[in-house]
Amino acid sequence: MSARTALSSSDYLAGLVDEGSFDSWDTAPKQPKDASADYLSELAAAALHSGTDESVVTGAARIGGRPVVVLVSEFGFLGGSIGVAAAERIVSAITRATALGRPIIAAPASGGTRMQEGTPAFVRMAAIAAAIRAHKDAGLLYVVHLRHPTTGGTMASWGGLGQVTWAEPGALTGFLGPKVYRGLRGSDFPREVQRAENLHRVGLVDRVAAVGEARWEVAMLLDLVASSVRHSAVGLSPVSAGEDSVGGVDHVADVWASVLATRAAERPALTEFLAVAASEFLPLCGTGAGEQESSVVVAMARVAGAACVLIGQDRAAQLAGVPLGPAGLRQARRGLRLARELRLPVVTVVDTPGADLSREAEEGGLAFEIARCLEELSTHPHPTVCVLLGEGTGGAALALFPARHVIATGSAWLSPLPPEGASLIRYGVGDHAAELARAQRIGANDLAATGDVHVVSPVAGPDVSSAFPAVVEEIGRHLAR
Repeated sequence: MSARTALSSSDYLAGLVDEGSFDSWDTAPKQPKDASADYLSELAAAALHSGTDESVVTGAARIGGRPVVVLVSEFGFLGGSIGVAAAERIVSAITRATALGRPIIAAPASGGTRMQEGTPAFVRMAAIAAAIRAHKDAGLLYVVHLRHPTTGGTMASWGGLGQVTWAEPGALTGFLGPKVYRGLRGSDFPREVQRAENLHRVGLVDRVAAVGEARWEVAMLLDLVASSVRHSAVGLSPVSAGEDSVGGVDHVADVWASVLATRAAERPALTEFLAVAASEFLPLCGTGAGEQESSVVVAMARVAGAACVLIGQDRAAQLAGVPLGPAGLRQARRGLRLARELRLPVVTVVDTPGADLSREAEEGGLAFEIARCLEELSTHPHPTVCVLLGEGTGGAALALFPARHVIATGSAWLSPLPPEGASLIRYGVGDHAAELARAQRIGANDLAATGDVHVVSPVAGPDVSSAFPAVVEEIGRHLAR
């Protein structure tokens, strides 16, 4: 471990919550009855050294004016280690936050289980995890800011369960602490692996931010979740064709012209659409399970005034050499899971030349992930909107298509294969692509005629961005309903 000193709980709280808003919920801890005299002396010395009576501080506070509950480690108290009393304090605070309907901000800085208490303390990590699960099941937010250092049982329980996770710059964050690894293995663990920046790179941490920056971003997240329109699942059913009326249909002269236009490298895509659509945008990183792929963007966002989880296919990243593979779809499923837990609407943006066609994608479960996205999106218990922005090639496009309300730009299209691939299957050559594009009814207006698209937003000539304002207005109209 580096010589860097963790912020005290009081200094950290001063940087995180609104001034004067913290109200402690802590009562005097009950230490083990069979504690040795030496351990009791350690506890007394730790309290004197840290200024706290245990290794974690809990209570109510406000961030950006929004009520929250905070769980903050005190590393100065025996390295932030979690004994039975500390674990019970955490569980009690989580349970109370759930009963009050308040989001939780957890800020661990701990070496994990307290060795002086051994297994009785170790197994309390399961009780903490169960309390967090109940909190999420109540539709409430659980956010983690990993501080330096966070390792061991803390990382593997309340530190590793954030729906959104920040980490301090340069923070040591991992499972087995460097000191223990060195003692057990006789060599040093690679220093760069257990760092916040590396966890962000591999998709385990969403953001790397010091407490001041994290405070601002957490405030935005709280505002998004708190101000969202909570839609009841009652009366909602899986997507069905023809659910809404078709409006604003333009008449593209030829669907093959649309295919060619949407394949133009300079054509506006997700980034340009988000610049028009999202007034607030907090991107998430990776799957939360050690994978990260830039072909799919997942974010908490405000679109047309409504808070939602936005999941978009980034065509620019795909054209730059990051094909849409299983990890990208697992990122999408993470977004769908988050929206389900927080009872939020979902907005998807479909725009892809097709999925990764490689051995790695096959062995990574590409087809399985498409199926799971279809299952989760089509049965999401809250409002869903899909924007068919441009290219819609194959199963990768279909994975984010089955929303209750589907909006397409006038030049958009959706097909089982690239038209050239369909031509190869039918005729053995790719020369009949244009003919099959017409015959397979892949265009936005064809999909509207069959009820698979509910609204087509006209485009002015080749400029697809001309449709963006109307698309955003239609998203807002649907989510407001």
